[in-house]
Amino acid sequence: MAGASGLIGSELVRRLTGDGHTILRLVRHAPKGPGEVRWDPARGEVDAAALDGVDAVVNLAGENVGERWTGERRKRIRQSRVDATLGLARTLAGLARKPRVLVNASAIGIYGERGDERVDEMSAPGSGFLAEVVREWEAATEPASAAGIRVVLPRFAVVLSKRGGMLAKVLTPFRLGAGGTMGSGRQWLSWVSLGDAVDVLYLSLVDDRLDGPINVVAGAVTNDEFTRTLARVLSRPALVPVPAFALRLAFGEMANETILVSQRADHRRLTQLGYSFAEPELEGALRAALAEKD
Repeated sequence: MAGASGLIGSELVRRLTGDGHTILRLVRHAPKGPGEVRWDPARGEVDAAALDGVDAVVNLAGENVGERWTGERRKRIRQSRVDATLGLARTLAGLARKPRVLVNASAIGIYGERGDERVDEMSAPGSGFLAEVVREWEAATEPASAAGIRVVLPRFAVVLSKRGGMLAKVLTPFRLGAGGTMGSGRQWLSWVSLGDAVDVLYLSLVDDRLDGPINVVAGAVTNDEFTRTLARVLSRPALVPVPAFALRLAFGEMANETILVSQRADHRRLTQLGYSFAEPELEGALRAALAEKD
């Protein structure tokens, strides 16, 4: 597993080890024990011998997109996803004993700015830096797919957790009564609870019916509705809106493609498979996130 120490990865490791599975962690430093395998995502290089015979591979690695996009950061965002995935997929394709499945993270960022349009796994990719990166990211798994490995591409929405991601960043101002809508508040925000995100990953590993793109999305609300719901859950007012121009001034193009982008994604594939979300409503998902152990 690459990205095993991240928000989602650490929870997936806990779930898998609890069920008796053994995890090999792909790490960028020198391995500290038999449970670690050296890889260089920037060069797309990994110790192939150590992966020969593994049952499944999960790649959740990727540079944080939630910072201002300098030229260097754009390079790292692309490299940590596209180049790293391509190198890993080529390595897996060349193994004598290939894994049954590669679960390679993706994102609903592939849809770009869509306004009020509902999008699902059959929708065409959008435009913009992130949409292009995600399209290339998914395409980089092709060597594995061509070699007969089942490839699952979980397209994550905003994952709700107090320990990381978007929710963790806004909790402090909201708790201080300084929260508010971002931009117009009319843009759609697609979300999923951390527990459901991990559950879909687990299902992707064990259920052969899952392949290709899967929207890991429980629901979608406008930014205004998200703001009002979070304020209600925290019993705090939300009276300090942040105008779009201020966000663009602070974060540049990153604001347009993350904070202000409107993506109303549906979970068509998961519905077809009969999947039931543990947290199908935003308020319940937020309460579950706030109840997480630190």
